Amino acid sequence: MKLQGTMSVKNDELYIGGISCLELAKTYKTPLYVFDEQLARENCREYVKHFKVKEHRNRVAYAGKAFLPLHMCQLIKEEGLYLDVVSGGELYTAHKAQFPMENVLFHGNNKTIDEIKMGLELGVGRFVVDNYYELDLLEQFCKERGTSQAIYLRITPGIEAHTHDYIKTGQIDSKFGFTLTNGDLYECLASFHRYEHLQLVGLHAHIGSQIFDVEPFLDEVDIMMSLVKEIKETYGIQIREVDLGGGVGVYYTKNDQPKTIQQFCEAMIEKVEKSCQKLGINVPTLIVEPGRSIVANAGSTLYTVGSMKDIKDVRTYVSVDGGMTDNIRPSLYQARYECAIVNKMRTGDQKQVTIAGKCCESGDILITDVDIKGIETGDILIIASTGAYGYSMSSNYNKIPKAAVVSVQNGKSRVICKRQTLEELLALEVL
Repeated sequence: MKLQGTMSVKNDELYIGGISCLELAKTYKTPLYVFDEQLARENCREYVKHFKVKEHRNRVAYAGKAFLPLHMCQLIKEEGLYLDVVSGGELYTAHKAQFPMENVLFHGNNKTIDEIKMGLELGVGRFVVDNYYELDLLEQFCKERGTSQAIYLRITPGIEAHTHDYIKTGQIDSKFGFTLTNGDLYECLASFHRYEHLQLVGLHAHIGSQIFDVEPFLDEVDIMMSLVKEIKETYGIQIREVDLGGGVGVYYTKNDQPKTIQQFCEAMIEKVEKSCQKLGINVPTLIVEPGRSIVANAGSTLYTVGSMKDIKDVRTYVSVDGGMTDNIRPSLYQARYECAIVNKMRTGDQKQVTIAGKCCESGDILITDVDIKGIETGDILIIASTGAYGYSMSSNYNKIPKAAVVSVQNGKSRVICKRQTLEELLALEVL
């Protein structure tokens, strides 16, 4: 297993943030999400530095869907990031964390009436609009309020990045945005004058997730900068802000070869400057929306090993006390991870096993056919790089309570999400 962030091995035992994983499991029980706060903050600072936030007034908007407890809202506020939310729940979380609403971008292809009204009442900085339905509702509510609202139009630029089909969003066949290649965007722009209470200040595109190649992003830059010029010349609308989305790939296994944050940002900035120079336009304010690449490697999950089933000449199943309820990605995306036994990091006989969850589903498999050292019932297993879409996509399937999240840094730990109790599990149910 590759060591990430503040992970270190002392006397064959794994530490994160200066704390023994065995001690974390003993103190907080398992399953347990462990959040390496130092690594998350370092990733934020890398984006701020290399995306030229201070020099060019560009913006890094953290994609909250990856992981958004109250503590994460506070962290990104302290690190000078904006926030990308996609629901009323995420927006309310930001509000309760006292995140500055003017620094919030509100996404979503089907915002409800209540969500739109909440966004307007709280003073969201930018609505990222996907369709006429939302345009019409925003216009109606702003007219009633006697206010105006700054918006971005989300477009689908027709770029197909090499990633899982479920997380492609930039290609033509997508539920998101106004399609560029079939003329939908241009029809919207031609009629935009009727939205008297909306200010079109920017464009947004997002081409997918877990993308390792820089080239698709550079293609996106060319398309977006050309649009800025075309929209000004044809419709008289000055696009001041361009949101290039997120989707930067991260390391999960040795088969992954991601670019660094610096490589990604510098390539994007350089391409924008060259493209704008060639087109003869001013460089707009740029926005990027990383989520996974900030928190994925900063999170790990600890489990206790339970039953072991050795099927001769087939495989050995090792079951843990969590599974698809705390990490749905292997079942949903066939996502791959690395793992280890936290007190057998360097020693022990290696054996190939399949890590299974405890849910009543044959598809509840966390890792298939992985080589691991000295695994036994009662061991503490760690699965690395679960910081993105682990906790945020967790569920109560099989009536399993949600796991706790503990933040570690400089030898100290604290709970940032409590473990759900059985009473809390039934809190919304009525006899």
